[in-house]
Amino acid sequence: MFILTGLLITVIGAFLVVKTEWFLNNFGRIAWFEDKLGSEGGSRLGYKLIGILFLVVGIIVMTGSGQALMAWLLGPLMKYNK
Repeated sequence: MFILTGLLITVIGAFLVVKTEWFLNNFGRIAWFEDKLGSEGGSRLGYKLIGILFLVVGIIVMTGSGQALMAWLLGPLMKYNK
């Protein structure tokens, strides 16, 4: 089940990156991205960053390494030894 879920998330992320202009035309500009990244592409860059985030999360879900990643990230805070 994790493979299908991760694959779906990855496909959505790839679609966001490839079809950025379509998302911009249909959903409009994102004010926060326009304010913070206005000179660097604004909403287009924002849609691409969201898509890349979806790609990374999809790959993590697909491989089932989410728990290991969280243990690695939070290990120093929780004194997690495995």
